[in-house]
Amino acid sequence: MEIMKIGIIGCGGIANGKHMPALKKVPDCEMVAFCDIIPERAQKAARDFGTPDAKVYTDYRKLLADPSIAVVHVCTPNRSHSFITVDALEAGKHVMCEKPMAINSAEAKKMLDAAKRTGKKLSIGYQNRFRNDSLYLKKEAEAGTFGEIYYAKATAIRRRAVPTWGVFLNEYEQGGGPLIDIGTHALDLTLWMMNNYKPKYCVGTAYHKLNGDTDQGNKWGNWDPAKFTVEDSAFGFIVMENGATIVLESSWALNTLDVREATTTLCGTKAGGDMVDGVRINGVRHGRPYTLTPDFHGGSVAFNDAKKDESAAEREERMWIDSIRNNTNPITLPEQAYCVTRILEGIYTSAKTGEIYRF
Repeated sequence: MEIMKIGIIGCGGIANGKHMPALKKVPDCEMVAFCDIIPERAQKAARDFGTPDAKVYTDYRKLLADPSIAVVHVCTPNRSHSFITVDALEAGKHVMCEKPMAINSAEAKKMLDAAKRTGKKLSIGYQNRFRNDSLYLKKEAEAGTFGEIYYAKATAIRRRAVPTWGVFLNEYEQGGGPLIDIGTHALDLTLWMMNNYKPKYCVGTAYHKLNGDTDQGNKWGNWDPAKFTVEDSAFGFIVMENGATIVLESSWALNTLDVREATTTLCGTKAGGDMVDGVRINGVRHGRPYTLTPDFHGGSVAFNDAKKDESAAEREERMWIDSIRNNTNPITLPEQAYCVTRILEGIYTSAKTGEIYRF
C-alpha cells in the first residue's frame, strides 16, 4: 500500500494530545513535515512523531509547497483554521481541521466552498463521534429505535475545569470560550444523532459570572482573571425547521454537580436515549417502562471494524485516512460541521443582542 505522507500545521496541545499520537498508529502513514510559529515545538514534534528526514517549518506555505504531502492536519488556534485550510485545499491537499470548523460561519463557508471547488476531502476533528457509546447510540438512531427525535439536550458541563494554557482564554484568537470549545462537541453529537441540519432560530445566553473569582478550585490551577476574556458558561435554545428542539449547555466553570462533557440526550416518539454511565435507552413495551443498558465490555459494534481497543481519536484518524484511500466520504462531513458553526454563531449573536437569531 502506498505510504500516505502527512504534514502537521500547529504543534501545540491538541496536536500532541490527539492528532500525532493517533496518526502514529495508522498503518502506512508517515508524518513528514511539521510547522509551528514556535520552531522548538515543531522540532520536538518532528523528533517524537516524524520520519528521520522530517522537515520543520515556521511558515505553513512552505510546507504546502511540498508535492509529496497528500494530507494536512490543521491544529492551530481557531482564528487561523479557515485561511490555512483553504490554502491547503488549494494546494491539492486533503485536510483534517481541528474543531471548531472556523471562528464564524463566513470563514467556515470559505472552507466548504474551497473543498467543493478543489475536489479535495475536508473533515473536522469531532472525535467524540467515534467513541463506543456514540457509535452504538448512532446505530440505534439509524435503526429507527427512537422514532422521530423531537427533543434533545447537548451537554458539555464542567464544574471547575478552565483551560489555563495556550490561547483558550483569548476571545480574539478563539472566538469564545466553553461554547465554541466543548459545547461544539456536544452539539455535533446531537445533530449527528438526529440527522437534522436545518436550524430555524435560536436564543442564547453567555455569562462572565465566575471569570473574576480568586478562590477558584480549578482543575488546572488558577486562571488569570485579567486574561479570562471569554465566557465562563453559555446556553442555547435551538428550534429546527421541522419543529425539533435542542437545548445546549456548556461551561468551563459552573457551580453544579451535574457534570458531563460531550454527551447527548435524545427523546423520540418511540424511545429515548442518553449517555449517562455509558448508554441508556428507555421506552415502553407491553405496558411497562423499560431501561436498556448495553454492555460495552464484551465486544465492538460493526461500525468500529471490530477494533475494540482503539481510542476514539485513533479510530477517527484511521477512518479519515481510509476515506482518502477508498475515495469515500469522511464520517464527519464539512457540511455538518458548517451547520454546527452557524448555530454556535447564532447563540453568541443572540447572547450579545438579547434577541432571537433567525437562520
